[in-house]
Amino acid sequence: MMTSNQKSKQQQNKRNLKSYITFSNVSNAVVILLITTFVFSADAKGLVIEGLMKIGLFQPDIPKVESKIPAATAEAPFQDVTFIDSKGNSTKLSDQKGKVVFINFWATWCPPCIAEMPTINELHARYKSNNDVLFLMVDVDGDIDKSTAFMNSKKLNLPVHIPGSELPRELFAGSMPTTVILDKSGNIAFHHVGGADYSNPKITDFINKLLEGK
Repeated sequence: MMTSNQKSKQQQNKRNLKSYITFSNVSNAVVILLITTFVFSADAKGLVIEGLMKIGLFQPDIPKVESKIPAATAEAPFQDVTFIDSKGNSTKLSDQKGKVVFINFWATWCPPCIAEMPTINELHARYKSNNDVLFLMVDVDGDIDKSTAFMNSKKLNLPVHIPGSELPRELFAGSMPTTVILDKSGNIAFHHVGGADYSNPKITDFINKLLEGK
């Protein structure tokens, strides 16, 4: 026969077990939720990569700018490439001589693209009043409405474009994000595949040196 003390201990053990099971279930649910979010959410992955950028990772490898920029070759396969903005206006690369052109190939579902966007937005803000610098944020999926809505939802002031012609591999070989900077003669001065921190002052110095090129 069970004493009152034994009954009390048994009831306490049941409460403790119930509490443990409840806590365990909640903990497991939280872990599963976090893993699921990270696996399936581009935004979540983007935030993680963005955080790594803030501690100094994903810095772009910036080439040295030559004192004299060579003339563009007439047969360059990317000179006739065009891009179309949200208003249907077409931009042809061969018409941009005399400008430094920053081109970013991205997609709304690409985590490293999402991660680097705020840094590109910061870079763009530095040159938005400079008519000699052109930014082309090219959604490779070709969905201008979706990409424009994405920029608005993220409160990013970046000019969205879609390809208006076939993209040569010299500019974009299929990996995202890919960033290309053309000098004032239309040559590729910078080409980077993967996410990068474009708020890095070295990028600003690089663009400024390209602007000074003759």
